[in-house]
Amino acid sequence: MNRHLLSAADLTRDDALLVLDTAAELAAVSDRSVKKLPTLRGRTVVNLFYEDSTRTRISFEVAAKRLSADVITFSAKGSSVSKGESLKDTALTLQAIGADAVVCRHHASGAPHTLSRWVEGSVVNAGDGTHEHPTQALLDAYTMRARTGRLEGLRVAIVGDVLHSRVARSNVLLLATLGAEVTLVSPPTLLPLGVDAWPAETSYDLDAVLPKTDVVMMLRVQRERMGAAYFPSEREYARRYGLDAARMAALPDEAIVMHPGPMNRGMEIAAEVADSVRSTIVDQVANGVSVRMAVLYLLLAGGQTADQGRGGAA
Repeated sequence: MNRHLLSAADLTRDDALLVLDTAAELAAVSDRSVKKLPTLRGRTVVNLFYEDSTRTRISFEVAAKRLSADVITFSAKGSSVSKGESLKDTALTLQAIGADAVVCRHHASGAPHTLSRWVEGSVVNAGDGTHEHPTQALLDAYTMRARTGRLEGLRVAIVGDVLHSRVARSNVLLLATLGAEVTLVSPPTLLPLGVDAWPAETSYDLDAVLPKTDVVMMLRVQRERMGAAYFPSEREYARRYGLDAARMAALPDEAIVMHPGPMNRGMEIAAEVADSVRSTIVDQVANGVSVRMAVLYLLLAGGQTADQGRGGAA
């Protein structure tokens, strides 16, 4: 793997499979009475979050602690950022304290790429603007493989607000690398310019796509990023692009339902679908810890073998 994980495009097929396979091994740690490995003892991981987050921030914090790293969680609110400190000066501060890895979430697309030029440690993109979220794509791929047994040839529909979704971008790139067939389903107003160049098909008709789909991933409608009306009303959006029980029944028998969270229940996904046995939403959260452990392990453990890394509890 590269020194940084900034984009799903950074990962070759072998890189991605290495992360997924390593995550599968590390998942066993969650079943132990002492949920720790000594692998990253003495390393410092900084969670640098300029945007609100629940799942991603907590997931990275738990992942680093389970690998015995020292963890510093930095929120822009209540820090010198609120006094006008620049990203570069914050980066230089992190460099001065000896951060081995910086996990960065930022409202500006490209911020983690810029940060990687200013710190010597590894930078992991935990979501930058509407650009990418590579570890979310990895945990989604891990969940798909765990539930369906494969990724090659898997038919995946990603539905909803593609325009504002960094999850969609990273998933399309990663799933294409891993051999899945992706279809983006959205109103035309919520598809980005240049989407024709993405390695995915597009459709405006959810009902036509569902019967030939193995995995349907519903995206949150990101109203906080919308400065204009992209659809007539919430009711109309739910009618055309929401996944309810009737639409779920149109899926093949073994198909699964995913959502990166947080959800707008009753809009892009009905409560009975989100809470159904087909839903992997809770699994995705649990798998996120294992996948992020794998990413930190592979970026920071150097040449240490997996056996050495699992040498005992901290």
